[in-house]
Parts: sequence; C-alpha cells; structure tokens
Amino acid sequence: MGVALTAFDARVSYETADGPGELPLTDLYLPVGETPHRETALPRGALITAVTLPPGATAANSRYRKVRERASYAFAIGSVAAALDLRDGVVHDVRLAFGAVASRPWRARTAERALTGAPADAETFAAAADAELAAARPLPRNGYKVTLMRNLVVAVLSELAEEAAR
Repeated sequence: MGVALTAFDARVSYETADGPGELPLTDLYLPVGETPHRETALPRGALITAVTLPPGATAANSRYRKVRERASYAFAIGSVAAALDLRDGVVHDVRLAFGAVASRPWRARTAERALTGAPADAETFAAAADAELAAARPLPRNGYKVTLMRNLVVAVLSELAEEAAR
C-alpha cells in the first residue's frame, strides 16, 4: 500500500508522549544507511494515528500493478502505482510511484515532469520511464528490473490513457 500512498502524496499523522506530529509518507521510510535498525523516521514510541490523502481528481483514473515471479508469491519483483489526468490527449497531471526497486517506495518525479504537458502515447511514456530509470544502478542479479519497470510503466499508462479517451 505504501507505493500507492506515495503516488498520491499521503501524509502520516502520529502521536508521541510529547504530542502529535505529521510527515509526508515519502519521508516515513528511511533509506538504507547508517541506521539499519530503524526502518522509519518516526520518533521513538510514536503511534501512527492516521494516513491522509489530499483531495485530487487525478486519483479517479488510477491503477496499481504488481509483478510477481509466481502468483503464489506475495512479494513483488516490481510494482507501479499510476494516475493519469488527460486533457485533449495531453497529460495534464500524472502520478507515478515504483515499488520493489529500492528500500522504500520510489516517487518517479523525473518521469512525472517529463510527462506533464506531453502527448499521452506509448512513445512518450517510454521516454519518461527511460528518463526516470537512467540513473538506476541495479545489483548484479536484478538488472532485469530496469526493463521490467520500463515496460510496466508503458503498459499501465497506456491502459489509463485508453480508458481516459473513452
């Protein structure tokens, strides 16, 4: 669920002994680094009390797709949460987040910027995915994920564009 919530700018509210707090979901998960014993940026003893999504029309045309090695496996080898708002065949607003490609949900802001104002077609979707994935540095045994994610982005955005055109 973290991937989809990341795509829609969710905010996490929490309570501590010192009072309430809030942070964007994109800041909730810590990157891999010097604190392997901590997965989140929540203060010690914090209890999550709410997850809030801002209102937005983009969510009306959205999709989440998860790819697994086998249907019996729970964990994704790649996932995409996407939302697309088109106006006359042009991308007005887009939200993209990736899962299973980093230690936390990945908001694809480079791809979002490349798509905004561009024609909604497979070629544009592929170029935006390529721009997002250009800096990817896969590990020796998961290099296939770059192609997987590119194809997943193109497929999901193409489906959303087709549905929006109806």
